[in-house]
Amino acid sequence: MTDSSLETSDDATTTERGMPLHTRILIGLVMGVVLGLIANIAGTGGKPDANGNGLADWLDAIVYWVEPVGKIFLRLMFMVVLPLVFSALSLAVVEIGDVSKLGRMGLRTLLYTGILSGSAVLIGVVLVNTIRPGTSLPGDIRDRIIAKEQAAAEGKVAQAAKAKSIRDTLIDLIPENPLQEMVGALDGSSKGNGMLAVMCFALAFGLAITATPEKCAVLIGWLEGLNAVSMTVIGFAMRLAPYGAGCLVFVVTAQLGFSILVTLAWFVGTAVLGLALHLFGTYSIVLLLFSRKRPLEFFRQTREAMLVAFGTSSSSATLPTAIKVALEDLKLPHRVANFVLTVGATGNQNGTALFEGVVVLFLAQVMGVELTFAQQFQVVLMSVLAGVGTAGVPGGSLPLIVVVMQSVGIPGEAIGIVFGVDRLLDMCRTVVNVAGDLVITTCVAASEPAEG
Repeated sequence: MTDSSLETSDDATTTERGMPLHTRILIGLVMGVVLGLIANIAGTGGKPDANGNGLADWLDAIVYWVEPVGKIFLRLMFMVVLPLVFSALSLAVVEIGDVSKLGRMGLRTLLYTGILSGSAVLIGVVLVNTIRPGTSLPGDIRDRIIAKEQAAAEGKVAQAAKAKSIRDTLIDLIPENPLQEMVGALDGSSKGNGMLAVMCFALAFGLAITATPEKCAVLIGWLEGLNAVSMTVIGFAMRLAPYGAGCLVFVVTAQLGFSILVTLAWFVGTAVLGLALHLFGTYSIVLLLFSRKRPLEFFRQTREAMLVAFGTSSSSATLPTAIKVALEDLKLPHRVANFVLTVGATGNQNGTALFEGVVVLFLAQVMGVELTFAQQFQVVLMSVLAGVGTAGVPGGSLPLIVVVMQSVGIPGEAIGIVFGVDRLLDMCRTVVNVAGDLVITTCVAASEPAEG
């Protein structure tokens, strides 16, 4: 792959005054939170409901006009996710060249994904059983939130009812119509496996190129051009990142304020504690055991990607930034970064797996459903698998959480209890997801021979 895309996107990391991008994003996030809370207190008295209803007209108007800035930023990122995934993954296979090397890299990626996802869910399960956050929510609040979120919850239950069996999921990894899967990959409307099917098509496409390289020189050049153009668009989008991420956070805090966070403080605290332990504990141990990277250095070098992940709540939208960080800051090989990160954006959602385990056990406690050890083990396994199949977009985990809930006898409508704080926790778990992708990429790169 050419380096032109890296040179193009490099300009987006600084301003005319030379302020680093991650610093600007952090300032934007902090200003969004502060201004959002001030607006919330002024417009609602600090007491909105779980959906942010009851806002003053002037605050509704501000949210109405501020929200599009965040959405435009997200759309600029999502606009090139599919061409970037397709070109980066295809080129990664071409650069690897040897199918045996590709298989080895894939197995290592799968091994690290299993280690991180399994340990993530176990951390969540242990914390929920120890802290028992679900026993602290009063029954009247529980009933009121469920009633208020009834319509939205029914939508998630309906989506869960359409979930495929493991057999059909495996079959749908091979798309009948790749273009159809691309169209519905980001919004969940695809008939197959969406992004996973697109990635399988990109892998097959790359393997086919390696089988006939002498006839595909123009095609390889076209893929390199598509990748470079995608990264250039990302460079444009990153100029808007401090404002877009700040506006997204402003809208969330202006609508929700403190009230629902106080009501569900034990749940939020348990989830955030689990994510923090996994982020700084598990990842540090894995880095020390399987790579030559010091944890503090790793977190310093990847802070830009983690801040973008927090602001966008989307692993898919953060993928371009994660690739840039892997290449420019972590100095990882192109073939490893492109392959592992594009696969990991959908296949390695261990922060989401941890969150799903916490949510299911929390709602079991809230609804008075006692789960046996066997049922909790079932929750662990299903959360790991659901984490693999979760769409890398905001709120993409909720339908799969309903599937896990219903499998152990928890009413699907209870998912409405966590709707009010899902966006905040979505931000946190996306940080863990993206950092996990970069951890796996670092570990895989450490075991690969140097590029010649």
